[in-house]
Amino acid sequence: MISLEFLVASAIAVLTAAGVYLVLRRRTFPVVLGVAFLSYAINVFLFAMGRLLIDRPPLYDKAAQGHTDPLPQALVLTAIVISFGMTALVVVLALRSYLETGGDRVDGTSDADGEP
Repeated sequence: MISLEFLVASAIAVLTAAGVYLVLRRRTFPVVLGVAFLSYAINVFLFAMGRLLIDRPPLYDKAAQGHTDPLPQALVLTAIVISFGMTALVVVLALRSYLETGGDRVDGTSDADGEP
Protein backbone atom coordinates (compact mmCIF):
# COMPACT_ATOMS: atom_id res chain seq x y z
CA MET A 1 0.00 0.00 0.00
CA ILE A 2 1.27 3.45 -0.92
CA SER A 3 1.69 5.86 1.96
CA LEU A 4 0.57 9.47 1.89
CA GLU A 5 4.15 10.64 2.41
CA PHE A 6 5.23 8.82 -0.73
CA LEU A 7 2.38 10.40 -2.70
CA VAL A 8 3.24 13.91 -1.53
CA ALA A 9 6.94 13.36 -2.22
CA SER A 10 6.10 12.02 -5.69
CA ALA A 11 3.88 15.04 -6.41
CA ILE A 12 6.69 17.38 -5.37
CA ALA A 13 9.14 15.47 -7.57
CA VAL A 14 6.83 15.55 -10.60
CA LEU A 15 6.12 19.28 -10.18
CA THR A 16 9.84 20.02 -9.81
CA ALA A 17 10.81 17.91 -12.83
CA ALA A 18 8.10 19.46 -15.00
CA GLY A 19 9.08 22.94 -13.82
CA VAL A 20 12.77 22.46 -14.59
CA TYR A 21 11.95 20.95 -17.99
CA LEU A 22 9.68 23.86 -18.90
CA VAL A 23 12.10 26.52 -17.63
CA LEU A 24 14.74 25.18 -20.05
CA ARG A 25 12.50 25.64 -23.13
CA ARG A 26 13.13 28.27 -25.84
CA ARG A 27 9.74 29.99 -25.77
CA THR A 28 8.58 32.35 -23.05
CA PHE A 29 5.18 30.78 -22.29
CA PRO A 30 6.62 27.38 -21.25
CA VAL A 31 9.17 29.26 -19.11
CA VAL A 32 6.34 31.08 -17.31
CA LEU A 33 4.54 27.76 -16.74
CA GLY A 34 7.77 26.19 -15.49
CA VAL A 35 8.29 28.96 -12.96
CA ALA A 36 4.68 28.49 -11.80
CA PHE A 37 5.21 24.71 -11.43
CA LEU A 38 8.38 25.31 -9.43
CA SER A 39 6.57 27.70 -7.12
CA TYR A 40 3.78 25.13 -6.64
CA ALA A 41 6.39 22.49 -5.79
CA ILE A 42 7.99 24.81 -3.24
CA ASN A 43 4.60 25.59 -1.69
CA VAL A 44 3.69 21.91 -1.33
CA PHE A 45 7.16 21.20 0.07
CA LEU A 46 6.85 23.97 2.68
CA PHE A 47 3.37 22.83 3.63
CA ALA A 48 4.44 19.17 3.91
CA MET A 49 7.45 20.04 6.07
CA GLY A 50 5.18 21.82 8.54
CA ARG A 51 3.72 18.58 9.92
CA LEU A 52 0.13 19.80 9.81
CA LEU A 53 -1.95 18.28 12.58
CA ILE A 54 -5.68 17.73 12.11
CA ASP A 55 -8.20 19.04 14.67
CA ARG A 56 -5.58 21.02 16.58
CA PRO A 57 -5.76 24.78 17.16
CA PRO A 58 -3.03 26.93 15.57
CA LEU A 59 -2.53 28.84 18.84
CA TYR A 60 -1.40 27.49 22.18
CA ASP A 61 -4.19 26.89 24.66
CA LYS A 62 -3.80 25.17 28.04
CA ALA A 63 -7.11 23.32 27.59
CA ALA A 64 -6.13 21.85 24.20
CA GLN A 65 -4.21 18.59 23.88
CA GLY A 66 -1.73 20.19 21.54
CA HIS A 67 -1.33 22.81 18.87
CA THR A 68 -0.13 22.99 15.29
CA ASP A 69 2.60 25.30 14.09
CA PRO A 70 1.14 28.24 12.12
CA LEU A 71 4.50 29.26 10.65
CA PRO A 72 4.47 26.88 7.60
CA GLN A 73 0.96 28.04 6.72
CA ALA A 74 2.09 31.68 6.92
CA LEU A 75 5.14 30.90 4.79
CA VAL A 76 3.00 29.24 2.13
CA LEU A 77 0.58 32.18 2.04
CA THR A 78 3.50 34.58 1.68
CA ALA A 79 5.04 32.42 -1.05
CA ILE A 80 1.73 32.38 -2.95
CA VAL A 81 1.57 36.17 -2.94
CA ILE A 82 5.21 36.51 -3.99
CA SER A 83 4.84 33.94 -6.78
CA PHE A 84 1.72 35.68 -8.07
CA GLY A 85 3.60 38.98 -8.29
CA MET A 86 6.61 37.31 -9.87
CA THR A 87 4.44 35.54 -12.45
CA ALA A 88 2.71 38.82 -13.34
CA LEU A 89 6.11 40.49 -13.80
CA VAL A 90 7.43 37.67 -16.00
CA VAL A 91 4.27 37.74 -18.15
CA VAL A 92 4.61 41.49 -18.66
CA LEU A 93 8.30 41.13 -19.52
CA ALA A 94 7.51 38.33 -21.98
CA LEU A 95 4.79 40.41 -23.61
CA ARG A 96 7.12 43.41 -23.88
CA SER A 97 9.84 41.22 -25.39
CA TYR A 98 7.35 39.83 -27.90
CA LEU A 99 6.25 43.33 -28.91
CA GLU A 100 9.86 44.55 -29.24
CA THR A 101 11.34 41.61 -31.15
CA GLY A 102 8.35 40.11 -32.94
CA GLY A 103 9.01 36.65 -31.47
CA ASP A 104 8.56 34.91 -28.16
CA ARG A 105 11.97 33.30 -27.84
CA VAL A 106 13.82 33.57 -24.56
CA ASP A 107 17.07 34.75 -26.14
CA GLY A 108 15.33 37.80 -27.67
CA THR A 109 15.74 36.87 -31.32
CA SER A 110 12.76 36.87 -33.64
CA ASP A 111 11.40 33.64 -35.12
CA ALA A 112 12.77 34.49 -38.58
CA ASP A 113 16.36 34.93 -37.27
CA GLY A 114 16.90 31.55 -35.65
CA GLU A 115 15.94 27.97 -36.14
CA PRO A 116 12.39 26.88 -35.21
